[in-house]
Amino acid sequence: MTEEQETEVAISSDPFIESLMDTDLYSMGAYFSDRNPELIDELIDRSVAIEERGLVRFSEEEGIELEEAFKTLLTGLAVRYYKSVTG
Repeated sequence: MTEEQETEVAISSDPFIESLMDTDLYSMGAYFSDRNPELIDELIDRSVAIEERGLVRFSEEEGIELEEAFKTLLTGLAVRYYKSVTG
């Protein structure tokens, strides 16, 4: 059994981990990660920048709508959550 398969078995056999996977945030992170694997690092970097600079300041400095900045932040958090649960 490969290390990845062992991790999957451990995840699927732990009720607490299973409960973490049953959330909208997890689903959102999984969806983005599956559909856009090439954008994960950039998304995470942007979401960290939003956290550090603040939502309003980031949107103003980047010249983007506040709602777009919020969606970027939320998606970045979802991907980080997904990655932390799945390893």
